[in-house]
Amino acid sequence: MSPRPVELGLRENLAQFSLLVAINAFVGAMVGLERSTLPLIGREDFGLTSKTAVLSFIVAFGLAKALTNLAAGSLASRAGRRRLLIAGWAIALPVPLLIALAPSWEWVVAANVLLGVNQGLAWSMTVVMKIDLVGPARRGFALGLNEAAGYGGVALAAAASGWLAAEYASRDVLVVAAAVIAVAALTLSVLLVRDTAEHVALEQSRQPDAAESPPPLRRAFPDATWRRPALRACSQAGLVNNLNDALAWGLVPLFLTANGANVAQIGLIAGLYPAVWGLGQIWTGHWSDRVGRKLPIVAGMLLQAAALGVLAASDGKVPIAVAASVLLGVGTALVYPTLIAAISDAVSPVARAPVVGVYRFWRDMGYVAGGVVAGVVADAVGFGGAIAVVAALTAVSGLWVAFDLPGSLGSPRPASDRRPEVVPMP
Repeated sequence: MSPRPVELGLRENLAQFSLLVAINAFVGAMVGLERSTLPLIGREDFGLTSKTAVLSFIVAFGLAKALTNLAAGSLASRAGRRRLLIAGWAIALPVPLLIALAPSWEWVVAANVLLGVNQGLAWSMTVVMKIDLVGPARRGFALGLNEAAGYGGVALAAAASGWLAAEYASRDVLVVAAAVIAVAALTLSVLLVRDTAEHVALEQSRQPDAAESPPPLRRAFPDATWRRPALRACSQAGLVNNLNDALAWGLVPLFLTANGANVAQIGLIAGLYPAVWGLGQIWTGHWSDRVGRKLPIVAGMLLQAAALGVLAASDGKVPIAVAASVLLGVGTALVYPTLIAAISDAVSPVARAPVVGVYRFWRDMGYVAGGVVAGVVADAVGFGGAIAVVAALTAVSGLWVAFDLPGSLGSPRPASDRRPEVVPMP
């Protein structure tokens, strides 16, 4: 039987694409389990009172994930996407064990270092492999589906763990569910996932400079960080987006608890935000394929800022927090898949993994910045002040994209420009 020819496209690669969507839902669920429970575990099981100390697990997670993204982008072409995906799930296996046996909060922080490595490898590879499979024409839609699955997993796990934690010990819920997810995802990755190197080679063969090699990190890093406006604007927006996500993850449950919300209500709000974010990305990614990347990114960042402003002024009232959570989810849905699509548009296929790795490094450094900023400011001026500061930073980031990202704001891309601009790396 002759091997099946390599083709680009969503329909042509539907089975592998769907499998990677399912695996990314597991990736998201690993993080979602912590959103309702871990800040409360820090307070109830380990007696932490400092907001900065509680949020230390987010700092550790974000730093580990950011550095792993950087390494994964560089290693993807040499080691292979599939191998890195499997390695990411193998590294997740000790996470529930460390949390179950933890005699101190430092063990939980160490578990989140491993979780960050898992997320950096597994999520990065599912993103890059889906882009490899579909080719340029429907990139935004493919990324919308990918991120929808991941954050759908976050939402379901956050809501379910919050509901179960109202009946059972928070730590027991987190440990059992994380163990089941890690084993299932590792099994699927080993048995069913195929590498996408041949798809990358096919797409690259159609480029003007088909002989281009993947850029080394020493070139990809400055290009994505400051040299090229399209990449620079997206990298800073990604960082600020995850800065406000760190606040939603680590500080909002404490803010709501301090104002009388119960665990089930916190689980609802913690799950609603990524649910709206996740489902909305299916449409927003597709929309950005038609109107360009700039409008969704700018609108999304400003909408996030407005949502955080509403939350800061809410005094922790649950109905207002629910509305702010929905608004924040809509804003993030506009931004999240569009930023990765904009990065992918601006580089050639062989440069994609290294440059996306640098972007994801800066994006996940937002967890580090968010954990530090939110914790320190909340300790100094309270929850409302910390949320307001992050709202202002988010608005500034949106205006940065409006001025720095090439292209006009609000004008659909002409038909001749719907195929992404591909700029060879120097």
